[in-house]
Amino acid sequence: MVYTLVCHAQVKKEHVDDMAAKLREAREVYEKDSETIHWFVMQDVHDPTKFTIVERFMKESSQEEHLSNPYWATFNPTVDPWLVKPIDIFRHEEL
Repeated sequence: MVYTLVCHAQVKKEHVDDMAAKLREAREVYEKDSETIHWFVMQDVHDPTKFTIVERFMKESSQEEHLSNPYWATFNPTVDPWLVKPIDIFRHEEL
C-alpha cells in the first residue's frame, strides 16, 4: 500500500519565488530517496502564495529515510520564516 502525504503551505507574498525555488530543489533531492515513489510540488493557479506538496512513499516507514536525509535539516529552518501559518499535513494510505 502506498503511503501519501499531502502538504499545504502558504507563504508571504515576498517569498513566493523563494518557496518555488526551494520546493524545486527539494523535489530533486527527495525523488532520489530509495523508498520515495514521487515527490510532486504544485502552485495554486489562482493564489501564487499557496503551494501543495504530494509525497508518495512505498510504506509509512519510508518516511524514516526521508526524515534522515541531511537536506531535511535545512528545509524547515529555511522556509519557516516565509510561511503565513504552519504547513498543514494530511496523511493517507492509497486505496
